[in-house]
Amino acid sequence: MAVQSGLEYMRSRTVVDCDTMDEEVAKTLGPFQDSTSNQAIAFGELSKPARGELIAASLADAKALHPKYSSISIEELAVEIAMVRMAVGMAQHIRGLVHVQTNPYYSYSTEKTVVNALRIVQLFQHVQPGFDVARISIKIPSTWEGIMACRTLEQAGVRTLATTLFTMVQAVLAAEVGCTYIAPYVNELKVHFDAGFEDKAKLLPLCAAIQKYYKSINSPTKVLPASLTSVEEIFFLAGVDHLTIAPALLEQLTQPYAGNVQSLFDMAPTLPIPAKGVSFINDPGSFQITFARDQGGASQRKLTEAVNIFCDCQDKLELLMKTAA
Repeated sequence: MAVQSGLEYMRSRTVVDCDTMDEEVAKTLGPFQDSTSNQAIAFGELSKPARGELIAASLADAKALHPKYSSISIEELAVEIAMVRMAVGMAQHIRGLVHVQTNPYYSYSTEKTVVNALRIVQLFQHVQPGFDVARISIKIPSTWEGIMACRTLEQAGVRTLATTLFTMVQAVLAAEVGCTYIAPYVNELKVHFDAGFEDKAKLLPLCAAIQKYYKSINSPTKVLPASLTSVEEIFFLAGVDHLTIAPALLEQLTQPYAGNVQSLFDMAPTLPIPAKGVSFINDPGSFQITFARDQGGASQRKLTEAVNIFCDCQDKLELLMKTAA
């Protein structure tokens, strides 16, 4: 019998997605269902010399389309077009959805986030006319305003993913508004940017508890954990709905699976799940205070830091476009 790799084992239990905009990863390590991205991933990819032509084409498109989208700068529009171009490229090599994140500067504005998301959907049609809107998922930070934007978009037929999710309260609201996916961050985002930082409070048990809660209320929202740092974390999550994995960890998963990690999904949840009647959708004040109080304020800090990090990456992306122009 052939030795099973870690990646083969995970695919036998979970839908595996790739956390990259590098088409070569999808070609060599696939098949993958979805492809996820964000401003940090986009900046890393667009910083490669090989992406120079794509940047130039995106800038040319942005200048031509700017009269239609004059409320934003040419650089911001060029960033969105470049992200869409890369997503269209990834779509050729995966089976499911491409996930594109909205501008993090709009994280606390429902209206601006909705406008941004609909513009991204329109840009897919510009880059590849006829691109199936059902294959587009818009990633939106899980603020109250962001999740309300998900509500509007889902009602308009646009799939959404509530990202940078750190708490059960965000998960409850995301299911209430009908998000297609949520992305609990196993590690807070700064673990990928601060070389000396290690997250001592990984949210692996939260992922299992949310999935059990969703099944208890028959929610179709899928749990798609993100922000992973080791293959051990990945094996702990075997059995989760979806899992998005970065290229370096995907490479490690090509090694033989040792079978020495028991999945949290094979154990009873260690966290309590909410009662079926819990609701926040009509009570923003209750949502905000429950979120603010979670983990003594640590969860709110993690979300704020994540938004800030993504805003820094958005700045770098726009500067990249400005410099290239």
